[in-house]
Amino acid sequence: MAIISDFQDEDQTNKPTSSSQPKPSKPIPFASTFDSSNPNAFLEKVFDFVAKESDFLDKDFSEKEVVSAFRAAKVKKAKIVAAEKAKVVAEAKAKAEKKLKEEKAVNAAAKKDKEVESKEDEKKDGESGLAAPNKGNGMDLEKYSWTQTLQELNVNVPVPTGTKSRFVICEIKKNHLKVGIKGQPPIIDGELYRSIKPDECYWSIEDQSTLSILLTKHDQMEWWKSLVKGDPEINTQKVEPENSKLADLDPETRQTVEKMMFDQRQKSMGLPTSEELQKQELMKKFMSQHPEMDFSRAKLS
Repeated sequence: MAIISDFQDEDQTNKPTSSSQPKPSKPIPFASTFDSSNPNAFLEKVFDFVAKESDFLDKDFSEKEVVSAFRAAKVKKAKIVAAEKAKVVAEAKAKAEKKLKEEKAVNAAAKKDKEVESKEDEKKDGESGLAAPNKGNGMDLEKYSWTQTLQELNVNVPVPTGTKSRFVICEIKKNHLKVGIKGQPPIIDGELYRSIKPDECYWSIEDQSTLSILLTKHDQMEWWKSLVKGDPEINTQKVEPENSKLADLDPETRQTVEKMMFDQRQKSMGLPTSEELQKQELMKKFMSQHPEMDFSRAKLS
């Protein structure tokens, strides 16, 4: 019995007690604030904390692991930045493609509207009896043709080859024009569309076959619809003055002409003229300066 007892005591002595086993480590809280303008201060606190709470920094491989963690974080950040940049580029590209597609659609719609408008204008011209002007902003008729600028008109009347000036009848008055050959019915005999300046009008025979007449307009800010009243009229909204002619005008006259052309285009499209737009702008400005007033019944047109 003594031997068994000793063996048991020895066996119990060799067994490790529960108090000698290593205790599992518990997480230790770390608290610190991070200042983005001074990240080194935060890292110093981190390493101070690690050094205080563990022997990690005493190990030979600790520096390599820290460098490895730094490189891994740097690579991770580079990937994130690259992904964000790629996302921005993709969004910008998609936005540009969408804008281009919308612009193409708008241009196509505008082109279609313009074609429809052109056809409608032609239809209206046909219904109203107005003809499109010739290249000289006038009209080619059976017995004569005429062209115009804002200042004057040029009338060309074909006559028999070899016609002498003494056989020509050309009476130019302020509101009337009579042209013909002696002994024959007048080629032109009627009241002018608008008045002219007779003292600044001339005629001559060109190439012995054409009677050329220059008429100076009295009102040099208006396009004529016809040479004499009763003749077919042109659509003055389609008159296209040469840029060189506009450039020859003095600044004040040119500004007046361009304003007139703008108003003609606006009227043809059913839009307000320059004066109406100016009134609308003044009214809007007045309304913005007096929000306390009631403008619900005010008309901007």
